[in-house]
Amino acid sequence: MILIILGLALWAGTHFWKRISPDSRARAGDKGKAIVAAGSVIAIILMVIGYRGADVPVYWGRNSATTGINNLLMILSFYLFAASGAKTWITTKVRHPQLTAVKVWAVAHLLVNGDLASIVLFGGMLAWAVAEVIVLNRAQPVWTPAHPVPVKKEITAVIATVVVYAVVSLIHLWLGVSPFG
Repeated sequence: MILIILGLALWAGTHFWKRISPDSRARAGDKGKAIVAAGSVIAIILMVIGYRGADVPVYWGRNSATTGINNLLMILSFYLFAASGAKTWITTKVRHPQLTAVKVWAVAHLLVNGDLASIVLFGGMLAWAVAEVIVLNRAQPVWTPAHPVPVKKEITAVIATVVVYAVVSLIHLWLGVSPFG
């Protein structure tokens, strides 16, 4: 569990660095990007190792209903993430699509994983994404989302969603966790 918590702290710290200490982050320049990237990779490794090694109590488990809802939410999560890069229609409605994707991902995983490690990991990521949105919205309270959205961008985001969903499903299967119940 301690590795999960350390990973979450490192993840949040590297991602909040720009907001907590903007002068320090600005002075770091391109090295700052490398520090954030390296910190993020190390954080993910810590969280994965901590999660896979956790022997914790289970409070609820998956069933066919929550598994189906989880899979639908994961498709939405991948779409939101892809849409943020493609600047699709949804980005005119959702201010922070990548952070919204993280929130949807976390909720989806909490539906089907009721063990303490999952609550800490996915709940921690959910808390970070909520806090990040609050900090970003306070820093830039005005948002004008109007931009034209070509159909090609929507198609690209949908194709990316399907491909990433398939790849992530295969990775889960390879790890011995069936995302399909």
